[in-house]
Amino acid sequence: MIQSLPTRDTWAEAAADRLAGALAEALTANGRALFAGSGGSTPSPIYARLAQADLDWTKVTATLVDERYVPEASPASNAALLKQTLLTGPAAAVRFIPLYSPAVTVDRAAALASQALAAEGRPLDAVLLGMGEDGHICSMFPGSPTLTTLLTPGLKPAVYGVPAGRDGAAPPQERLTLNLPWLVSARRVVLALTGTKKRAVFEREAASDPDVSPIAALIAANAPLEVFWTEAD
Repeated sequence: MIQSLPTRDTWAEAAADRLAGALAEALTANGRALFAGSGGSTPSPIYARLAQADLDWTKVTATLVDERYVPEASPASNAALLKQTLLTGPAAAVRFIPLYSPAVTVDRAAALASQALAAEGRPLDAVLLGMGEDGHICSMFPGSPTLTTLLTPGLKPAVYGVPAGRDGAAPPQERLTLNLPWLVSARRVVLALTGTKKRAVFEREAASDPDVSPIAALIAANAPLEVFWTEAD
């Protein structure tokens, strides 16, 4: 399940190639493609390579797997990161669907994002995931009161609001996230990991209870998951 790459460069290139391939397949089959990416520092080199792919970017729509409930002007915004690293050069022609909107509450913003993504009328063609050292993917945090709902495979693909954790628990601020059904129905899901600690976390979580572990839930639901790992942090 884990594909090991010797360097950060080969790791980023392999992950970007798999994502570009899924988008190219969708463009050939349907004339359009839908991509969802993650935030954080890990995906930046992957986005840099993906942005150079020879695709008709004018027919690609992009969104995020999760987002902090902050405007794009915030340094914590995943939308800002995606626009700085992926939506550049020819890829700047991509149509972007944000998860954040300045709604009254995070749950209202989630409902608006759900409607916008549902209007695409298609599953995700390519997804890039990262994983935290606590085993979370998207904003599916262990111990969160929203986790059971987010991991329920029988629900419709949707965006949910995630409350800030209490007493130091993650996440430190409100977030928006796709649920498991969005990932399970995707054409291809790439999980990009770096470092020995993340590999150990993944292997632990893969063997855990799918009712409480997002990684285990993803595997149990037979998501089209491909894991790319390099020892280099």
